[in-house]
Amino acid sequence: MFTPREALETGAGSAPLGLRLAGSAAAVAPPTAAGLDRLAGRLAALRRDWELRLARYDWTPDLAEEIGSPRWFRGLGTLFGLSALALAFLPDFSAISAAATMPLDPAAREEFRSQTIQPLALGADSGHRMGPTERVRPLASVPERAMIQTTVTLGQGDSFERVLQRAGVSSADAAQVRGLVAGAIDPAGIAPGTRVEITLGRRPAPDQPRPLDALAFRARFDLKLAVARTEAGLALRPQRIAVDATPLRIRGTVGVGIYRSARAAGAPVEAIQQYLQVLDQHLSLDTAIEPGDTFDIIVDFKRAATGESQVGGLLFAGVERDGRAKAQLLRWGGDGQFFEASGMGAQRTGLLMPVVGRISSNFGARRHPILGYTRMHGGVDFAAPHGAPIYAVGDAVVSFAGWGGGHGNHVKLDHGGGFGTGYSHMSRIAVSPGARVRAGQIIGYVGSTGLSTGPHLHYELYKNGVKVNPLSVRFTVSNQVDAKELAAFRARMAALKAIAPGLAPSRPAAAQIAVAAPVREIDKPS
Repeated sequence: MFTPREALETGAGSAPLGLRLAGSAAAVAPPTAAGLDRLAGRLAALRRDWELRLARYDWTPDLAEEIGSPRWFRGLGTLFGLSALALAFLPDFSAISAAATMPLDPAAREEFRSQTIQPLALGADSGHRMGPTERVRPLASVPERAMIQTTVTLGQGDSFERVLQRAGVSSADAAQVRGLVAGAIDPAGIAPGTRVEITLGRRPAPDQPRPLDALAFRARFDLKLAVARTEAGLALRPQRIAVDATPLRIRGTVGVGIYRSARAAGAPVEAIQQYLQVLDQHLSLDTAIEPGDTFDIIVDFKRAATGESQVGGLLFAGVERDGRAKAQLLRWGGDGQFFEASGMGAQRTGLLMPVVGRISSNFGARRHPILGYTRMHGGVDFAAPHGAPIYAVGDAVVSFAGWGGGHGNHVKLDHGGGFGTGYSHMSRIAVSPGARVRAGQIIGYVGSTGLSTGPHLHYELYKNGVKVNPLSVRFTVSNQVDAKELAAFRARMAALKAIAPGLAPSRPAAAQIAVAAPVREIDKPS
């Protein structure tokens, strides 16, 4: 407390002057240890007081509870505050430039660049030239390589002579090589993708093209042609390659799927694709083949003595069930058609289905699904998947093939004797007007063109121009052939079925190949 002024003036009850000065000096003296302890105690009490006050508030409540309450808004404020604090410390992604460890002048930078690898990707323009000395002199011209070896590939629609010229062969040598090759095979018949190995010799003069020293390529599977330069000029050296043409036969049991089973048995992909296409034209792959059946595939197959193999076309497609043949289809004739062995030279009479599918609508009056009224349905509808093949029910001549209004893509066949058939709603037509077709030949594919609600075949039968029920007429298909052709057909079938499954035990002997011994580079004339 302060001492009243009056007491100080009168001196009543006051201390002497010396004592008052001593008291003033004691008031401004540094705090003692006891004072520091009291200050620390007060600070600790203050801290505990604020901790208790802050603890009474829930700063981080669950925002999914008590939405809209003061507690919820307090938690929302905490969320925004912490988010703002995090964004405030978010760093930018700008590039940080750093000073070089040492200053480089242009000369030093070029010296460093000449010793790096990166310029090699830019044309190898780095490095330094060696200064001329008594042993190092600049050349007037750089010497060319004595020989160039390259390989070119014949492209689709390309010319054999043009390929040689693009590879650097002179026009005179290319024309001479083409003439030599033409004496063995037709140059136009060389298959695209054929690789030609070319060796060009030393240029006679700087302004002259390089001469052709050697050339070699596989002209056919059984023939390799080589052209070499001799003292008399270019000469052709044909090299015959022994080839085993025994067909390849693959047999196996159908498991989950015929494709996977055939692949597991080692059948080539091309052979399986042809096999399924042929079977699909005579059987229903969905219902006619079951697990446990035996598939039989025979394809044209060639093996060269050099080790290469070539898969050709399908020769035989068979399916067996319980040891009995369910289908035996043999390729026969110049057009490559497949014939059923049991039907060759026989007659079949019955109701032939134009497509593999179920009957979805019969002949007679019905309510049209699009027009909405009842009218005569002049045919039979077969429900089948889009793109399924459609077959002619008998030998005939195509009288119409094109767009038929509500029938969509439409084909009409004239079978003679006043009978005709019609096939409607095709997705694609496979015949042309005036063409002759045989029973079982594909004439189109299932679609949904014209007045149609989905993929199906509308099949009609005409008798003297009047529509009749197609299910009431049975066609007779005759496969009669002369005795010699029938005997040849059966002999071919027996020869193919006599082939043992799998590859032949050995390939042709390599000694039958007339291949010249390779010449070492060191022995070649310079």
